[in-house]
Amino acid sequence: MFLHSVNLWNLAFYALMVFMATLGLWDVFFGFEENKCSMSYMFEYPEYQKIELPKKLAKRYPAYELYLYGEGSYAEEHKILPLTGIPVLFLPGNAGSYKQVRSVGSIALRKAEDIDFKYHFDFFSVNFNEELVALYGGSLQKQTKFVHECIKTILKLYKGQEFAPKSVAIIGHSMGGLVARALLTLKNFKQDLINLLITQATPHVAPVLPLDRFITDFYMTVNNYWILNARHINLTTLSVAGGFRDYQVRSGLTFLPKLSHHTSALSVVSSAVPKTWVSTDHLSIVWCKQLQLTTIRAFFDLIDADTKQITQNPKKKLSVLNHHFIRHPAKHFEENPAIISDLTGTSMWVPVKVSKWTYVAYNESDKIYFTFPLANHRKIYTHVYCQSTMLDTNSWIFGCINSTSMCRQGIDLSWKAELLPTIKSLTLRLQDYPSLSHLVVYVPSIHGSKFVVDCEFFKKETRTIQLPVTHLFSFGLSSRKVLLNTSGLFYNIELLNFGQIYQAFKINVVSKCSGVKEEITSIYKLHIPWSYEDSLTIAQVPSSTEISLKLHIAQPENESQVALLKMYTSSDCQYEVTVKTSFSQILGQVVRFHGGALPAYVTSSILLAYGGQLYSLFSTGHCLEYATMLDKQAKPYKVDPFVLMIKFLLGYKWFKELWDVLLLPELDAIVLTSQSMCFPLVSLILFLFGTCTAYWGGLLSSTSVRLLSSLWLALKRPPELPKDIKMISLDLPFLTIVLIIVSWTTCGAFAILLTYLYYVFKIVHLQASLATFKNSQTVNLKHSRRNEKKSNHHKDSTVHYLHLSANDAEDSLRMHNTVINLLTWIVLLSMPSLIYWLKNLSKLLKTTSQFPLPLAVGVIAFGSAHLYRVPCFVFIPLLLHALCNFM
Repeated sequence: MFLHSVNLWNLAFYALMVFMATLGLWDVFFGFEENKCSMSYMFEYPEYQKIELPKKLAKRYPAYELYLYGEGSYAEEHKILPLTGIPVLFLPGNAGSYKQVRSVGSIALRKAEDIDFKYHFDFFSVNFNEELVALYGGSLQKQTKFVHECIKTILKLYKGQEFAPKSVAIIGHSMGGLVARALLTLKNFKQDLINLLITQATPHVAPVLPLDRFITDFYMTVNNYWILNARHINLTTLSVAGGFRDYQVRSGLTFLPKLSHHTSALSVVSSAVPKTWVSTDHLSIVWCKQLQLTTIRAFFDLIDADTKQITQNPKKKLSVLNHHFIRHPAKHFEENPAIISDLTGTSMWVPVKVSKWTYVAYNESDKIYFTFPLANHRKIYTHVYCQSTMLDTNSWIFGCINSTSMCRQGIDLSWKAELLPTIKSLTLRLQDYPSLSHLVVYVPSIHGSKFVVDCEFFKKETRTIQLPVTHLFSFGLSSRKVLLNTSGLFYNIELLNFGQIYQAFKINVVSKCSGVKEEITSIYKLHIPWSYEDSLTIAQVPSSTEISLKLHIAQPENESQVALLKMYTSSDCQYEVTVKTSFSQILGQVVRFHGGALPAYVTSSILLAYGGQLYSLFSTGHCLEYATMLDKQAKPYKVDPFVLMIKFLLGYKWFKELWDVLLLPELDAIVLTSQSMCFPLVSLILFLFGTCTAYWGGLLSSTSVRLLSSLWLALKRPPELPKDIKMISLDLPFLTIVLIIVSWTTCGAFAILLTYLYYVFKIVHLQASLATFKNSQTVNLKHSRRNEKKSNHHKDSTVHYLHLSANDAEDSLRMHNTVINLLTWIVLLSMPSLIYWLKNLSKLLKTTSQFPLPLAVGVIAFGSAHLYRVPCFVFIPLLLHALCNFM
């Protein structure tokens, strides 16, 4: 019946919407690189020492605990407090375990062993009982207060020590990072208690799914505090996102806003982190070896040699974080690096006058300084580029001032270099160094190893190529390409007209090499100048390499720089770069950025169909099919123009003041605009997806009701069509009171679910009764032909009454099927709260322990003379106990 009410064109449209939605979902959940993270392992058995909390604190937070991580001898030694190291507190996220600290804790322990425990970190971890705070925000404030108490408890463990810490560093995963930021909103919290905050895959901007008011209010409190107090917050904060592999928390939500020029916050995607260069999913970000190694290197560089604790100097903190997480020069971190270096000792000085030079070093016995006079090159070229495949941390490139052929001292230019997976490279604009007379490349004496050093001078315009991206609606049918047929080592391809989050492209780089016997490595780096979300692709040439081109953060309006494809190439190869629109990835961006809003659009479509059914019932006396009304009424032009009109009017001061006087909430479209998330036609696309979901959801609901009614008929056949086909019955007041009590004593979502199940039962019963009536009507029609002697008047009135009852029942069933679709979404949106409640149902064990006593009294009072009542008294505590154990 449901499918018969929809014509083939509409059915084809709904099928097309399913196909498009599937493409978008596939891109989000599967359209990313493979997991390239190395697993971090423990070399000794991990131990978690429970820290004893004050009795009042333990009583106030009975479900929460604090642990100290350790391994082997370290764990044994530190079972005897106090401690002597540097405290770091790990905060797990939604449903996270305190044991997730073991990866970063174990790597820090190995690093401390390497330096004979000159410095070491003590890693603490909070057990939040794996609460689902991303689904229900009611516990976030409680977690924040508990963390505050934990910090004070941790610092007491170091009392009496020579270098006792006065603050702790915090690593927060997912929602744990938000809890750490919320500490500053507490009235009695001192900001000096935290010296560093590193968050991993934490949604700072907004919740992934705003499922309840608690979580949205918590976000508003935290973000408003950080915005209003930006100039007074000196907490150095680093936010690390997982990239496109993390489909649970999209990276755009993890970027901390740049609140002022004095901010000490950095945000970066893991694919852009030097020595990491991989995308991580939401869980692997806490155990990804490459990323945790980078984190621990930064921690050890942050130590102040005088206090043996993390430095209090904010400039040094930012310098260290920039060194390890933003741009690594292939040198060990130095707070005040020596700019002038001595170029002395027994070595050869070799002048190089050509504009392009390559040197292959192998088993060099002497140190060699290759000098490049700059005077003549300045007249022809604008830049110089050098690279080396030797990835040691020694200085390798210098500049001489006013020198003829050699110099005793030189400016160390190695700090300007950039570390890449297979090379370290340096690009200098010659006019920025007018005092330099020579460029010097240093080749050390080596034995048994081989590396290559290349340098070339070039004009910027010869190595900068503009490549406009294809139009959004070209659907990948057209493409644009450029050919790099010169023998350069480095190219910048400017990707024009690319800067919006709804844009997505595929870049294909085809390399062809001539006369190459060995395999050559090329690096393609996608550089986004307005956010640290770069990604690298390593290709063995000759080859054909595909690169996905899409953004986490849209280009700001005041940003003039364009996205770049930096190509580190081989001079023996030619490269062809092709870009074309990827329609599936565009749909993926729609799902990634706006998929959470789909329930609102589904509900809007169902409400429009529901309104159409009510109007048809009023005007004609009959209720039309849900699918028919969905086709007629669920139109975007009935909704979107009003939203756009309100958004436009809110730009006027008088209307905004009126809006505020009426205490109306902020328009969601304005919030999305402030977050640079407004796509062209995005509302239309989501409305079409919503209508499609409403249609297939209605089909599923109708089919489910029919199957359940068939099962009901197999178990119990209703005797006749109910005389009262209304869902409201005389027992409704009693049921309402019961559900209110259930909602008050347990969980509101549980009461909603019970209401939904009761309503479904009533509809199934009505469907079964109607099916029975129709079958019996067919049988009665055969019998009526044998009784033609009866009066025609009695026959007509009976048939009319039966026909009227059947039509009323069908109209009622159509209406209630639509209502059940609406209730289904109410239940789905309230399910996270129910799941949270069920997850914490084990807390009822204490209450359950109080039941046996009154039930024992009840058994004697009411079961002595009525033994059949005894099992009922026994069943109640057993059921509660089993439920607690199950949860």
